[in-house]
Amino acid sequence: MNLTKEQCFEQLLLGKTVNSKGWLNDVRVAARAHALNFPSERHDDWRFTDLSALFQHAFYPVDSFAKLSLGEIEKFLIPDAIRLVFVDGCVAPELSDLKKTRAGVTVAPLADRLGDKSVETNFGRQAPYKQDSFVALNTNFFEDGAFVHVSGEVAAPIHILHIATRRDSPSAIYPRCLMVVEPNSRATVIEDYAGLDDGVYFSNAVTEVVLKDHAQLQHVRVQREEKNAFHIGHCWVEAGRGSVYTATSLAFGARVSRHTLHVTQQGEGAEMHLDGLALIAGRQIADTHTQIDHAAPRGKSVQLHKCIADGSAHAIFSGKIIVHEGAVGTDSAQSSRNLLLSGKAHIDTQPQLEIFNDDVKCKHGATVGQIDADALFFLKSRGLTEERARNLLTHAFAAEIIDKIPVPALVASLNRTILDERMSGVRS
Repeated sequence: MNLTKEQCFEQLLLGKTVNSKGWLNDVRVAARAHALNFPSERHDDWRFTDLSALFQHAFYPVDSFAKLSLGEIEKFLIPDAIRLVFVDGCVAPELSDLKKTRAGVTVAPLADRLGDKSVETNFGRQAPYKQDSFVALNTNFFEDGAFVHVSGEVAAPIHILHIATRRDSPSAIYPRCLMVVEPNSRATVIEDYAGLDDGVYFSNAVTEVVLKDHAQLQHVRVQREEKNAFHIGHCWVEAGRGSVYTATSLAFGARVSRHTLHVTQQGEGAEMHLDGLALIAGRQIADTHTQIDHAAPRGKSVQLHKCIADGSAHAIFSGKIIVHEGAVGTDSAQSSRNLLLSGKAHIDTQPQLEIFNDDVKCKHGATVGQIDADALFFLKSRGLTEERARNLLTHAFAAEIIDKIPVPALVASLNRTILDERMSGVRS
């Protein structure tokens, strides 16, 4: 099947109606009215992202939810974590583990918390469902999601795990997440997207994060969907006075993936530390768009994004930093470093600065290269095969991002993924 963009989005709009009342119903109605404002190559933000593979499918809503066992998702589990699991967009209490939550910490299905004032106040406030068709589709059709509310310090990592299963026909899934971290509170949250089978599905995820004054959040996002999947993700972050937002975004899976991260410094002295890694091969496309808005004085942002592309893969990074008028004393640095493993692979990188102040310190840069021939020769001379030597050098390049994650079990799992799975020598 080969649909036009219009037909693809119209099919998505045939999703089943999700009944809501009160304020959420008003938001859903408003979102649906904007769902056909779909992107095209004429939009500058989408000109490098080829969505033609997406438009070959008609996606249908999930009408029944699979029942899985813990054994089937064991490889994704993080020991000693607070765990909330969703299967095909629906919460799975039997797979979740919330025993480590304590007073002041809420990790719960969003559908159960729609009456909370914090949910009503913050839901949909940042996510631009009136400007972005994918956000509009999610806002209209999501059935459930995760609500994380932190007041105090959470010692255990919070793991929000989204699992997609194989369907008889291409399916559309709409994960949703809202995080609110209160003043002087601290947490680590892992957003994890994975698939169990190689069926075709479309995961359209939206996350909103609110950091109050002097709050701290370590936010890890792992996209390891199956090879025939499509993944579009959006995350908006509001950073209050003196807050610290540390993000690590990893893209390993999906046939086509795109992640948009938009962080706004609302309060004086907020810090943003953004790390990203896309590791793709074959015919994969991985697109990362970020924007940091310094809208208050004395903010700091440090960003490092890496792309590793093999086979005929195409990686895109577009990172924009805007220093608004009045944001004096801003200190910002952005770096894009990229590794091509094949002559057919392609990487587009666009680091950007827009500065409307004089009293700032800002810098950015980008590099694209190949594996160092001398280092490869050295490892081969020590008895390693060329494939193993390439994998070790690739892992070393990626480790700078992965090793910063403050969850050792997840770091070990991701390192195995790079060494044993993703860089296994398949270069189509």
